[in-house]
Amino acid sequence: MSPRILVTGGSGFIGGHVVAAVQESRGGDTPPPVRLVLRDPARPPRGPGPAGTPAPDVVRADLTDPSSLRGVCDGVDVVLHCASHIGSDARLTEAVNDHGTRALVEEATRAGVARVVYVSTAAVYGRGPFTAALPGGPPLAPASPTSRSRAAAERHVLDAGGVVLRPHLVLGAGDRWVVPGLAGVLGLLSARLKGCPARHSVVDVRALGRAVLAAGLSERELSGVHHVNHPEPVGTSELLDTVADLLDLHLPGAPPDIAEARTRLAGQPRALHHLDMLAVDHWFADDGFWAGAGVDPGAGFAAGLAEHAGWYRQFLDGSTTDSGVS
Repeated sequence: MSPRILVTGGSGFIGGHVVAAVQESRGGDTPPPVRLVLRDPARPPRGPGPAGTPAPDVVRADLTDPSSLRGVCDGVDVVLHCASHIGSDARLTEAVNDHGTRALVEEATRAGVARVVYVSTAAVYGRGPFTAALPGGPPLAPASPTSRSRAAAERHVLDAGGVVLRPHLVLGAGDRWVVPGLAGVLGLLSARLKGCPARHSVVDVRALGRAVLAAGLSERELSGVHHVNHPEPVGTSELLDTVADLLDLHLPGAPPDIAEARTRLAGQPRALHHLDMLAVDHWFADDGFWAGAGVDPGAGFAAGLAEHAGWYRQFLDGSTTDSGVS
């Protein structure tokens, strides 16, 4: 009998791709039965599943209301927790990410769920630099309300013997933060960037969706923290040049170095935050997760991003209706 899977955040960016991975699994055989926990059942995951895929069981619940989670894990074998709140409202991020995760884990424990997988973020490590960092290497030093609440959520999952996955830059259809943010920096500079050798970990959201599912279904013992990025980091120049070429950005200015770029971006705190991240290594090394879980990390940065070019162009033109909320 197929394991019964519960997915939170299935209408969001990462969760939607996890649902797609479930629907496309088993090589054409009947995929595992899936239950979706949605705050708004009127917002289903993006796109229908393959022909013949059974409709998921949709349950309404809200992570800010622990009582609404009662019973959602009954009859479930695996919980794939992809829901999170990302924003500056510290009270809401704490309510969703910290307290909501604690309530969900408690409900999973009560229901006898065999494995809980939580999609976290490498932002729990703080500002960097991080060079070939392995899980358990850098100490946690979250610097924002969102990352602090997600670090707290990790602890609830780990204390229950669950699996925590920490991607860094997640790219692909539904990404409203990474590539749009990079495009914004390039647009404000009106130029490319020179002389920046820093390296960054990236992962295609489709590969991440497969990784989350594999972590839930693997027969191997995977409890603990894992980095889930493509094994090959990407240099800052390649990252920005690929985005500029992909989106056909008009950048007529002379390329500045990091110091010059900071001067040009004075008074633009969000862009300066992106620039400061780009200036130093954020490279989180593979600890063997991909091989251990038996999942392909994807073709790599440039090839994967090219396959999402149409979505990014539509989003930045304002013509896509995909919200990408996680």
